[in-house]
Amino acid sequence: MRKELGLQLYTIRDFMKNEKDIHESFQKMRKYGYTQAQTAGCMIPYADFGRIAREEGIEIVGTHDNFNMMVNDFEQSLENHKLLGTTNMGLGMMKFDSIDDVKDFIEKVNIVAEKAGKHGMKFTYHNHSQEFYRWENGKTTMDMLVEGFDPQNTSFVLDTYWVQYGGGDIRHWIEKLKGRIDILHLKDMKRIMPKDNEPVQQITEIGNGNLSWDRIFETAQESGVKYYVVEQDYHWEIDCFESIKTSADYLRKNIF
Repeated sequence: MRKELGLQLYTIRDFMKNEKDIHESFQKMRKYGYTQAQTAGCMIPYADFGRIAREEGIEIVGTHDNFNMMVNDFEQSLENHKLLGTTNMGLGMMKFDSIDDVKDFIEKVNIVAEKAGKHGMKFTYHNHSQEFYRWENGKTTMDMLVEGFDPQNTSFVLDTYWVQYGGGDIRHWIEKLKGRIDILHLKDMKRIMPKDNEPVQQITEIGNGNLSWDRIFETAQESGVKYYVVEQDYHWEIDCFESIKTSADYLRKNIF
């Protein structure tokens, strides 16, 4: 059965700044096989953004949005998400300088999540690599978030690239978060050789890197992942629309 394929709109952020660009970007997404999207903030009013998405046949399945607003003006944040038509109120990242920072964040998240749950929504958190730093208590930030977040009203946007970059095992974390991943970010990793001959990792299109996508998807399906969302933070060799087409073509041919 063909799965729906989504795109994190940060990938095409330079073409999401006005109504005309958003219409055209959504049309290109549809052409390449994307029917779902996750926002990375809105450059136009939420009501207009949600309307355009519906007009172009794009389902908004989550956000990376303003956490301060969620904490300090929850009703407005709730209304914004309703206008987009999504039940996932998301945060793209949070910086942690201490264990106390992590604990404070967990406390705030659970307050927001409890409010969200009363409206049939969830709070979602997207990881980068920093969450795999191990603190003096022997736990990583990711360990603490998994233990501390209310599992009923929160979920994770697990990012394949950043798990791998942080030294984690992607399939292990998908299994560990079984039933708690609403969105899986699909992002491949390759090695490049810079001028100083020191090899480094780089984000690349799905299928152009070294991640084992057939096994990742097998584990994801078994673990109840709801949405599969391509994200590419940066583009080096091709433009962003050619990039999302390359990823979609690979997934449709080999996975979906």
